[in-house]
Amino acid sequence: MSLKGVSLPSTPIVSLHNFSSAKRRCPITPFCLPAVSTAEAPPTASMRCVPAQFLPRLNPLHPPGIKRRTVSLETVAAHHHNQQRSLTMQQREYNRYHQGWRRPFYGTPTEKEDYRNDIRQLLKKQMSEKWALQREVLSSQSRELEVLMEVDRTALMQDVEQQRTHAVFLTKYRDENKRLMETKWHENRLTRSLETLKERELLQFNPINWSGTLK
Repeated sequence: MSLKGVSLPSTPIVSLHNFSSAKRRCPITPFCLPAVSTAEAPPTASMRCVPAQFLPRLNPLHPPGIKRRTVSLETVAAHHHNQQRSLTMQQREYNRYHQGWRRPFYGTPTEKEDYRNDIRQLLKKQMSEKWALQREVLSSQSRELEVLMEVDRTALMQDVEQQRTHAVFLTKYRDENKRLMETKWHENRLTRSLETLKERELLQFNPINWSGTLK
């Protein structure tokens, strides 16, 4: 089927010289890989290493050296830098982790002796901490025991004081009852003696046996 009067645009053929002579040019990040140091951590005698200074992480969207981002900006170098940085950090962490058990088996005599010295110091520190904790526990228990003994002593003294006060009260109560009873007995004797005298006086004035027959 052919359309009359309609011309179809043909696909333009672009050659290398035409591409290089384009009017609009987009900046492309040069593929230059940064130098990444190896991940070998220098072993020391006591394994007290200063934290390694890792390479800074790059932002692929805004790599250094490019002021303005364009559509055709390639980020291969920045991504490769971040990947190498990650591998370097992993290797350093791996070496740091394996340096701990490498010394006592494959290290030099000095490193082995340093390792044993570190173990001895660690054991001494643990023992001292344990003894300090035990001394603190014993001290707290002794203080608690002293407090309990003081409380018990105070309670005993209070009980003794209460018993003494109660004994004094009972003694006073007894003495007062004795005094009241003696007073009552004395009053009863006086009353009986007065009644006897009164009866004798009455018998003198009004004898029962007027004739004197009753002896």
